[in-house]
Amino acid sequence: MDFSIDKVFEILQNTPNVLKVMLNNISAEWIENNEGENTWSPHNVVAHFIHGEKTHWISRVRTIVAGDENAVFKLFDSSSQFSNSKGKAVSILIDEFTELRNRNTKELKSFDINEDTLSLKATHPEFGKVELKQLLSAWVVHDLNHIKQIARVMAKQYKAEMGPWKKYILTN
Repeated sequence: MDFSIDKVFEILQNTPNVLKVMLNNISAEWIENNEGENTWSPHNVVAHFIHGEKTHWISRVRTIVAGDENAVFKLFDSSSQFSNSKGKAVSILIDEFTELRNRNTKELKSFDINEDTLSLKATHPEFGKVELKQLLSAWVVHDLNHIKQIARVMAKQYKAEMGPWKKYILTN
């Protein structure tokens, strides 16, 4: 699929709705369970989405659009996401994420992104020079990967109970 800013918005704007449908009004066991030690629950993933909206994606877009190729992104520290979300219901976290994402996509639209702005660059502390187009693509894939992660974690909660069907249904 060819890159399109409209396709970027399709995913970024719909992610909060996907989370609402997947996670609201279901029991805590689905939300809080994970895949084992040092893995994330769906609750943790929503907290991670919030942290990224506050500290990562749009701030990096701003850095790139400012036009200084030598500007260096701040490192992404995901450790605070867990303490900030502890004890909060997932519905509250999803509402917070929705508000942040709506604000950030509105700001993203305000940059009036075109072919010239998509090729603007800034410096990632690990990767070196990165383009706006690459950052926006990563943002979309990040959302989709974490939605997939939530579904996988939830599906594994019934792995033992599904008997022989796991041969065909669970592939990892």
